[in-house]
Amino acid sequence: MALSSMTGFARSHGASGPYSFEWELKSVNAKGLDVRVRLPQGWDEVEAFAKKRATEVLSRGTVYANLTVKRTETGATVRINEDVLAAVVKVASSLSGRIDAVAPSIDGLLSIKGVIEVAEPESDEAEDKAAKEAAIAAFETALKHLVEMRRREGESLGQILNQRVDEIEALAGRAEASPGRKPEAIKARLAEQVAALLETSDRFDPDRLAQEALLIAAKADVREELDRIASHVAQAREMLGKGGPVGRRLDFLAQEFHREVNTCCSKSNDIELTNTGLELKTVVEQFREQVQNLE
Repeated sequence: MALSSMTGFARSHGASGPYSFEWELKSVNAKGLDVRVRLPQGWDEVEAFAKKRATEVLSRGTVYANLTVKRTETGATVRINEDVLAAVVKVASSLSGRIDAVAPSIDGLLSIKGVIEVAEPESDEAEDKAAKEAAIAAFETALKHLVEMRRREGESLGQILNQRVDEIEALAGRAEASPGRKPEAIKARLAEQVAALLETSDRFDPDRLAQEALLIAAKADVREELDRIASHVAQAREMLGKGGPVGRRLDFLAQEFHREVNTCCSKSNDIELTNTGLELKTVVEQFREQVQNLE
């Protein structure tokens, strides 16, 4: 299976009878899947289908689906309300004998509310049903384009993430080869510190100091952390290779990477190992940021 991003955009157009419509789909990052459909009044029955299809092909992300519908053939009719017009003329005639005013003009009469009536065509049930079926088909097209875009972005993300995994592995190898992390080097540094303490005071027990130094040397070794980082690298490569909705699992793995690298840095008492650990932290953070975009 291919990797997919959670971000994408798609449009589709369609027409049926007197209706023309446009779907606009946009998806952004989210912890789960949330499909939000915005429809014109009277088209609510399309929502259930849109949400069902989206949940069948998508696993994560907030998806905004907006449908715009226009009626291209209105066929509206305009007529004069004779009763209202007669009443207005009657009032105007009765006032003409009592006040000095200009006789009402035609455009003045027509501008009075209620004199002109605009009648919209009655809805045709068969036309409406056909238009909604066509809109559903157009949604399928838009959803297909959205999935394709998310997969194209997912492919690019996969390449970036594999590069970050390679960098993590290389830096872990550098830490492994660092002379300062060898037990012998740690013991030598501790021996120097113990010798310096003994020179400044005779109150220390040399045997007890040697034992404590050995314990500290054992705790300072990062062998276990490097082994776990190597294991995480193998898991990351396996998940990226299999593809599919692995974003959440990779996010958890990024947290594990971060934990092990932090432990390495806290244990380090060698400048070279510390610098390598700081570089690892930077790369792991870049890995985690990119993982946030995966489905």
